[in-house]
Amino acid sequence: MSLTAFFKDFFHLFYPSYCCGCGTSLVNGEKVICLQCLQNLPLTHFHLQKNNMVEKTLMGRIPYERATAYCYFQKGSIIQHAIHQLKYKGNWEVGVILGEMMGQTLMESPDFANIDIIIPIPIHPKKQAKRGYNQSEMIGKGLQKSMHKPLDTTSFIRLKNTSSQTKKTRYSRWKNVEDIFRVIHPENLQNKHILLIDDVITTGSTLEAAAACLLRTNNVKISIACLACANH
Repeated sequence: MSLTAFFKDFFHLFYPSYCCGCGTSLVNGEKVICLQCLQNLPLTHFHLQKNNMVEKTLMGRIPYERATAYCYFQKGSIIQHAIHQLKYKGNWEVGVILGEMMGQTLMESPDFANIDIIIPIPIHPKKQAKRGYNQSEMIGKGLQKSMHKPLDTTSFIRLKNTSSQTKKTRYSRWKNVEDIFRVIHPENLQNKHILLIDDVITTGSTLEAAAACLLRTNNVKISIACLACANH
């Protein structure tokens, strides 16, 4: 055993890491989320299904090429616990790992494999300073790694620090995100097929507002990918 591996195992003995999905102690070789949880993720396979549930949610609201979600967001599920860790417990690594896995599946579909650039839904600088990172950007870092596409976190910004969307009605959600985004470097995005990404899609109001803003840039196309979607 190498000295590095020895100290790693010694540290783990006294300061064990726990799975963000089920809370059990991770064994050697597991990182952030255990193998059993990875095998039990509630996958949608929407990237292979046109006119899927996410696309139906956005249909008629914005012009898009494709839209998908990696998992179903079920109450009490592994993915709910993982996203809670990502958004509220400072566990940014889970976003990168799940993003990388989602990217691997997206590459199975020519529609998603042909995107040019990845753009995460931006959060307001005040919220990012408080959280320490943008959770959608962490997902994007994983996608960048597995899809081998550039990640752009500077051309598209959020202007307003809106209140939480969690308990709002669909109309209230839409009003809450109206005119809150801006493209500040359109030259970086024009003529590109953009993959717009977020953590969870419910009504799609935030994605709709972001996509509508991006589509004002010359000759862009939009596809959408989220880590999870509400299972209606």
